[in-house]
Amino acid sequence: MAEFKIGRLDGQPPRIRNVPIAVTPEGFWCCPSQAALQKTAKSPNQQGRPRGGASPAPSKASSVQRAPTISSEKRAQSTPTRSRTNSDEQICPPADAIAAPDPPKVAPAPAHEKRPKQHKISVGFGQLDSSDLKVVLYGKEGVAVKMIVHKNILAENSTFFADRISRQSPVSCIEVPDCEDVEIYVETVGLMYCKDVKQRLIRQNVPRVLRILKVAESLGFRACIMSCLDYLEAVPWVGDEEENVVTSIRQLHDEDHRADPLLKRVTSDVLTNPPNDTLAHIIDLVLKSSEDRGRREMKSLVLKLFKENNSICTTNGSSADSSCVTTLYSCFQNCLDSLLALFRQASDPEVLAEQSSDDKEQMFRKITLEADNLLWLAEILSDRHAADELTVIWASQGELAELHPKIPVMHRHLVSCVSARLLVAVGKGEALPSKETRRRLLDVWLQPLMDDYRWLQHGCRWFDRTVVEDGVGQTILTLPLEDQQAVLLAWLGRFLKVGDGCPNLQRAFEVWWRRTFVRPYAEQPGSSSGRH
Repeated sequence: MAEFKIGRLDGQPPRIRNVPIAVTPEGFWCCPSQAALQKTAKSPNQQGRPRGGASPAPSKASSVQRAPTISSEKRAQSTPTRSRTNSDEQICPPADAIAAPDPPKVAPAPAHEKRPKQHKISVGFGQLDSSDLKVVLYGKEGVAVKMIVHKNILAENSTFFADRISRQSPVSCIEVPDCEDVEIYVETVGLMYCKDVKQRLIRQNVPRVLRILKVAESLGFRACIMSCLDYLEAVPWVGDEEENVVTSIRQLHDEDHRADPLLKRVTSDVLTNPPNDTLAHIIDLVLKSSEDRGRREMKSLVLKLFKENNSICTTNGSSADSSCVTTLYSCFQNCLDSLLALFRQASDPEVLAEQSSDDKEQMFRKITLEADNLLWLAEILSDRHAADELTVIWASQGELAELHPKIPVMHRHLVSCVSARLLVAVGKGEALPSKETRRRLLDVWLQPLMDDYRWLQHGCRWFDRTVVEDGVGQTILTLPLEDQQAVLLAWLGRFLKVGDGCPNLQRAFEVWWRRTFVRPYAEQPGSSSGRH
């Protein structure tokens, strides 16, 4: 931070404020924020108070370590007929006149007329004694910034200024009305005085560099544009910065594709979207992992990412989506075949008799891992509304269901979780199998689910009893009325024996009862359908 003094027009002692000063080997400039510009320019004088001497004249800027003199002036009071000629904001004097401005002539204005306020800040670049151009920026809320600059430097670095200088030659002043970002505009012009723009940008953050990039493009400042792109290509993007960077880059008029290396961070030359071989490789790595923590956390993360992106593995008929679903089904079938083989081994007394305790433990661990894989894949496909065929495959696993009671519940319970998830998918309308498939799914897997229900309630922290019971009940109610009766009467006998150790399907039972005994939709005698 550096100090500077503001000359008071009323002759009172000046206030001393601090603003950020950027010093370069070629010169210097001051880039206060918009709020600082306005705060610095405020003066306590009233409008009717007479003005005293002019602000003190700055000395020549001959040393590179000097801070710039920033003068604050109030717009001169004038009558409507003399406002254009007497206002310092409407006339651009030569650059050498800025060093020691004469006190503006004040014409009395009517007491009832409210004059608009305009705050002016003067900023110098390089050696002020050799400056030959003034650029005036008119920003928001009455802020005007005068930049004392050099024609050759601006014309060399900016196509905008080169065009303006060539069209208006000789020219001593260029005005930029309605400047959206005065602060960054001043800083960008200051970067034209730097030999290494990229080194200056290292001290900035991504949002500020994007603002500089926008101004640099409007000025045709190619060196700055390239430095901004190099900076953005190398620096990490955090949070919303990625979207802002990509949006800003795509708005560039990039005829020579200078931004292509930067966009490679978020785009790929691979035409498939997403690359199915990569997706298959990720799924295969997760399914084959045997490390509990990494496996659990990556399954949770991949499942969350699938849920966030609805365009992955949807059944909209495209070849990429079909390939993705095929990959998931292939993985499910491989895990199912492996699980069935393990169930056969674990239920065979002769095989168990030949195995050591370590081998048995390893076999049961594999059963748990494969069942967990099936549950994860079923969750992905059900959430993507792509589980119709999966219900058909699962309903046909009669041998697996027969072997199910022979496996200890602590190792087999995840198989019942797969059944519960598919029944919930049917009950929620996430899967739409035929009525034959729905009935067979219940006939094959409802009894094993009831056998494991007590363990699921107390041994699985993530098991949601309410969701499962509602899904099973809704699935039952999609069947023909006679099938509903058969399934619910079988459930009732089990529920009356074990109570809380069985799914509570009372809601489904109540609906079935009304359909059967109240018969609100039964055909009434003498209805139109019975008349001829």
